[in-house]
Amino acid sequence: MTPVSRRRTALQILLLSAGFLVLIAVSVASILLVNKARDDNAWVVHTVEVESQIANLLVEVRRAESATRAYLLTSAPQYLTEYQTAATGIPVALDHLSKLTTDNPAQIANSAKLRTAIEQRLAEFALGIDRVKNNDVATSVAILRNNTSTDALEAIAKIGRDMRAEEDRLFALRTATADRTQVLASSVTIAGSCMVLALAGFSIVLLRRSSQARDEAEARLLDNNLNLEATVDERTADLREANEEIQRFAYIVSHDLRSPLVNIMGFTSELEELRGDIFKRIATLNRATSLAPAMPDDATDTAEPELEGSDKQLSDDFTESLAFIKSSIAKMDRLITAILNLTREGRREFKPERVDVRELIESIVKTVAHQAAESSAAIQLGALPTMVSDRLALEQIFSNLIDNALKYLKDGVPGAITIEGRTKLGFAIYEVKDNGRGIDAKDHQRIFDLFRRAGTQDKPGQGIGLAHVRALVRRLGGTMSVASELHNGSTFTITLPINWTGKNRDRES
Repeated sequence: MTPVSRRRTALQILLLSAGFLVLIAVSVASILLVNKARDDNAWVVHTVEVESQIANLLVEVRRAESATRAYLLTSAPQYLTEYQTAATGIPVALDHLSKLTTDNPAQIANSAKLRTAIEQRLAEFALGIDRVKNNDVATSVAILRNNTSTDALEAIAKIGRDMRAEEDRLFALRTATADRTQVLASSVTIAGSCMVLALAGFSIVLLRRSSQARDEAEARLLDNNLNLEATVDERTADLREANEEIQRFAYIVSHDLRSPLVNIMGFTSELEELRGDIFKRIATLNRATSLAPAMPDDATDTAEPELEGSDKQLSDDFTESLAFIKSSIAKMDRLITAILNLTREGRREFKPERVDVRELIESIVKTVAHQAAESSAAIQLGALPTMVSDRLALEQIFSNLIDNALKYLKDGVPGAITIEGRTKLGFAIYEVKDNGRGIDAKDHQRIFDLFRRAGTQDKPGQGIGLAHVRALVRRLGGTMSVASELHNGSTFTITLPINWTGKNRDRES
């Protein structure tokens, strides 16, 4: 990533973070202001409710007073009933007003005074009604005509005016506070929205720039990919040609090595035949010199002459040297044959086909049954998934691994060889486990090298088998690994594609 891209990315992250913080701040502020506005409006409504309650209470007092006057003048029972209804509701209204004004000390005091004045006025009403009931109507009417205004009536009127004035003051104050809260909430919402819109606009600009930069980068990447594909194709072709050249060279070298090797083998055989004549003459000369009896006439030409001292030592050294030469020739012949087989195998075209791996391995196990019986080894087969691959290559892979497992068992320990497999993500994974000698950790890679062997070299072999197996696995598009400890057995793991098409490693090799 270039410095410009890093700065652009950092700026985008910063903008997103700022926008997120602004949204959080606006949301929190809006919630707080909405709650405060709701509380302020509740107080405004409360003030209106108090004023309404004061008005209702005064109306009830006037209603009681009107009913009382009418009863005093007419003594009609309906007016008495109306008075009683009003007188019963006034205490309840007083209690409700007292409860509504508990938040205001001034109104609490006014409510107490109003209660005293109303109770006094109700007592006056009750006294007049009692006189009427006692047939003292004239006195009641006289009092009504002469005392239209009492101290209690004036107190009720004055206290009512004071309470309404206080509520009017609170109404104006609370209404102004509610208006300010609503204006502040609207301002915060508008400011936050503007900031979010500004950040969104800036983000869109950056996004367009990033999109343009990405398009340019994709165009460059496409060009690079095209160039890379061309380069890869060219290198692959070079690699394939070099690989084919190496195979041809290995074939030619191996083939050409056979001629001098055959000559060496021929001359060694002649030298071995001459050895008898040479040492027979030496023995004859030794007898002539020492006057020893000559060899009997019936002695064959191939009879071993009797030699003594340094001549016998020379004969033994000569024989031992010939044995070394013949052993080296035989080893060289096996190596040349192995190289030829490898080069032929490398030129063979693999053909994918559906292979029943269990059936294939069972046939291999049958061919090594005698060897397994001699080694007291048991071969167990687990689940072995079917796959599409090259049959001959699979047969060579498992044959080599099973043969190695039987070859390198521990002496005196019954062999236990297990072959099982499983599938995972389009691949078949096979494991060949044994309880044999095991492989030292430092030799885990060495055993896959050509002509390299690990451990005690007491078994026949050229060090080609595992190298050949790994080459086959790679050509089939898979991998191979080993897990082993010295004296604790080995596990060879082969991972191959379940549906191999022949278009991966085989085309590249």
